[in-house]
Parts: sequence; C-alpha cells; structure tokens
Amino acid sequence: MLWSYVQLDDGTQFAYSEKRENGTVRVAVERPVDFGFDHANCFLPAIKWFNVEEFTADDLNFLTEFIRSNAPFIFELAERQKAGLAVSALALGRSTVNRPIET
Repeated sequence: MLWSYVQLDDGTQFAYSEKRENGTVRVAVERPVDFGFDHANCFLPAIKWFNVEEFTADDLNFLTEFIRSNAPFIFELAERQKAGLAVSALALGRSTVNRPIET
C-alpha cells in the first residue's frame, strides 16, 4: 500500500510505502502527461530507480535530490504507517502475538 507524500506544482506526485522488514521504503513518483503518466519507483535509503517510464536522466537527478532531501520525513511517515498497520491488525484480531488461545 502507498500513501501520498507531496504533489509538486507541475503535478508530479510522490507516494511512499510503510517501512519494510528489511528497513527499506518504496517511493513511487508519477507525473501526469497527455493520456497517462510518467512513472518511476525507488527504494530508500539507496535510491536505486526501477520501472522508470519516460523520465529523463535530468528528471531522475532532480527526483533523486528531492527524495534524498526529504528522506528523513519519508522514513518517519513510513514508520508511523507501519505502526498504524500493526495497531490495526491487533484491533482486528489478526495478530498472533499475545493472542489468547481458544480451547
């Protein structure tokens, strides 16, 4: 699941995932264009791009710097999402940790 982080003036949108078990956070970027979107994904903290469609090298340099400068905020939000998902799972009785055993 991804959550919206920010939208730039040109319509480029950034979204992030919860912090994964390996300590990474997925960041997805979309920019509206005629009849669709340019898009790219990366994982923090390494910022290695994958599934890049239509962004130029200059675009990716800008996106990399933007994400690098926002990484502390993105990580904090991702941690909160992970904690929120764990609380939601507990509230719904989906966790097996400290769960009573029915006999």
